Parts: sequence; structure tokens; C-alpha cells
Amino acid sequence: MVELKFANLADLAAPRKSAIAIGPFGSRMKADVYVEVGVPVIRGTNIGNDRALKGDWVYVTDKFADGISNCVVEPGDLVFPHRGSIGEVALVEEHHGRMVLSSSMMKFSSDPTIADPTFLYYFFRSPAGRNEIMRFGSQVGTPGIGQPLASLRQFQVPLLELAQQANIGNILRSLDDKIELNRRMNETLEAMAQAIFRDWFVDFGPTRRKLDGATDPITIMGGLVQDAARAQVLADLFPAKLGDDGLPEGWSQKELLSEARLISGGTPKTDRPEYWGGGVPWASAKDVSQCGETYLLTTERNITDNGLANSSTKMVPRLSTVVVARGATTGRFCMFGDDMAMNQTCYALNSATGRPFLLYNMFGSLIGQLVQAAHGSVFDTITTKTLATGSVIDAEAVAEAFEETAAPLYQAIENNSRQSQTLAATRDLLLPKLMSGAIRLTEAEGLMEAAQ
Repeated sequence: MVELKFANLADLAAPRKSAIAIGPFGSRMKADVYVEVGVPVIRGTNIGNDRALKGDWVYVTDKFADGISNCVVEPGDLVFPHRGSIGEVALVEEHHGRMVLSSSMMKFSSDPTIADPTFLYYFFRSPAGRNEIMRFGSQVGTPGIGQPLASLRQFQVPLLELAQQANIGNILRSLDDKIELNRRMNETLEAMAQAIFRDWFVDFGPTRRKLDGATDPITIMGGLVQDAARAQVLADLFPAKLGDDGLPEGWSQKELLSEARLISGGTPKTDRPEYWGGGVPWASAKDVSQCGETYLLTTERNITDNGLANSSTKMVPRLSTVVVARGATTGRFCMFGDDMAMNQTCYALNSATGRPFLLYNMFGSLIGQLVQAAHGSVFDTITTKTLATGSVIDAEAVAEAFEETAAPLYQAIENNSRQSQTLAATRDLLLPKLMSGAIRLTEAEGLMEAAQ
């Protein structure tokens, strides 16, 4: 074991004036300077739980960016919010191109002869690194870091040999790369399932292609099913005509809630410690809204069996569709990957027909309409009455066929998500052990292989 030494970021900064810098004053970057296309502006909403910078972007002109040159970031820079989502960090990479800081951000450029930016990024992503950032933060009012530049200079990081930093950074990056690959695969699989659902239940594609004279089963199914025998079985399920109501002949509509059992949540008393910290996952609106993937697998807080028994919360079965019903993130939804409890800000819809993936897609096709129908004095609120307004297609044989077709796609998504969960746990385990010398690099490589 090695006793770690620490250094301030100020001692590791690149030898240029703009190495430690803050975004422009708010008066210089108001909404009226934004343009539709230009240089992306990094805001707190663009920093997530992985290396990717993403989300809703705003842009400024190249000329405006030239005028705030100290706020332009370069590959290898670390970016931190000093107001709002403090405790987060992003790493600017080559593929990001030219970007500038928003007024609520600050940046750090390291001296490449003594500090590896990838290593620093993973340190600040770790619990120890986040705690170091939060040491300078305040949660009074809007969360923020007082005297941002002075605080940033004082952030302390482990001082390791440069080669050791680079090796650790490369190992952790490789784990993150696999997690990112899984995420992209899941996006593709989800898009495939959504495309099939839309073609069958929204656009009535197979029926319309029959009306257009198509006879080849693969063509009738829009090329979404490539096996000819399977395509023929599916094509035979779709009527060759549309009825007067615009639906395929013989199809009808039914209420969304006839397809689902509605479950509400609750919160155990927070002043009863015996209700908290147990083995029952308890999903909050934050967990659901920040899930960002198809399945929610972990929650920020757990409750005990005692807390479950003595509150209005209930166990929500795995594969239920769960939506944030009120607040600023109303309408965000996901599926529970395991049985979980949840709070009263969410509703769960558990399939009443044994078709959870059909229900998930039905709900996804309706969410825009449901949010538009939501109402509230401050925030939009989805109520049971709102959910009762949703209607879906009633076509039993096609519904069963969709579930059978979509199930392997969603199983693959779940498998990828669980592997990513293991990879992330391995990544977070390795950093402190590699820094302290408790695990050698060769041992870390073995753990990486076991996690994949």
C-alpha cells in the first residue's frame, strides 16, 4: 500500500493564463446571443453520468466565441459547474470540436508533463473526487461554489507518477468505452422495437402495403422482418382493408388502462431511521427522470421491509412502465428492471395482459398527448384521469405477435444494461485500489476481463 500524496490543481495547471478560467458573466451570454447553428455552449445539462457531452445544446457564433477566448475549451480540458449541478465533471475530447463555457461553468487545463487529464477526470468522477468538489460547495438556495476560480485552484488530487496516471486512465477509459458501446447498441435495439410498433400500431404499414398491391410477405412487413416464413405468419395477421374509422378492418380502440394495472407510490417517514437503508430499492422521481435508459436497475435510496409495511408505498413488479407524474420532469418514463418500491411522485403501469413490452411502447406513443393534457398550478401533473384519456389499438393477435417479436430485443437491452452496471462497479472499485497500489495493473486487467 502506498501513502497517497496530494497536490492542488493550481500546481498541475498548464502554463498559460486561461488554464483555469470561468465562463462569461451572465450579462454577456443572454439568450439573445444564441443562434441556431454555431459553436456549442457547454451547460450543466450537457454533463451526464458518462464521458459523453450530450443533451439539448445552444449555440453562439464563431465571432462571439472569439470574443470570449478564455472561455473556449480544448481537448483534455476538465469542465465543472460552479452553479446548479455542482459535483459533476466533464472531459473535453477531440471529437467534441470547438466549444465554449456557459456562465455557470469553469474549466481546468492540465500541464501534460505532470498530469493526465483522463486520470483527473476519473478521480473527480469518483466519490472521493466528488467530495473534494463539494467541500467548496454550498447547498443554500441554488447550489453553488463560492469564489469559483479560487476554489478550483484549491481542488486537491492524488499526485502520482505521470505514467501511472496514464495507465490508470487508460484502464478506466476502456471500461467506459465498453459501457458506451452497450449504450449505443441499446439505442439501436430500442429504435428497432419502436419502428416495428409504429409501423404496426400507428401507421398500419402492413395493411397499407397490402392496399398498394404488395404480396411478398417481407415487403408487406416493411422489411422489418427478414425471415420469409416469419414474415408470412405476421403478414397474415393484418387485414387487407381499412375500415370507415381509418383503422385496419376489424380493429378497434380501447382505454390504455384496460391494458394495465395502475400502481401509486409512497414515502416512508423520513424521521424513522429503521425505515431506511434496507434491501428494498425505492425509486424517486429523480431516479426515474435521470435513468436515461430503458431499464432502471438501481436507485439512490433503499428502504427496509419495515418501511415498506408501514407506508403507502408498494412493490412494483419488474417490467412495469413507470412515469414521473408531476414536477419539472413530468412525462419521463422507464421500465423497472427489478421489483422496486417508489414514491408518490410516480405512477406505475403493470401489464394486465402479460405484455409488458407492448405496454411500454403503447405508453411511449401516448406520452406527448398525456403531458399535453396534464395540468397543475405550478408544474404539469399527470393524474389518473389524465391516464384514463389514453386510448390504444385493440388487435389481440397482432398484440401477441408484437410481444413475441419485441421480447428478444428488450432482453438484449437488459443484458447489456446489466453488463454495463457490472463494468461501472468494476471501474469505481479499481480507481482507489490502483491509486493506493492495493491492485496492480495486471490484476486490474484480469478484473476487467471477468466483468465483460
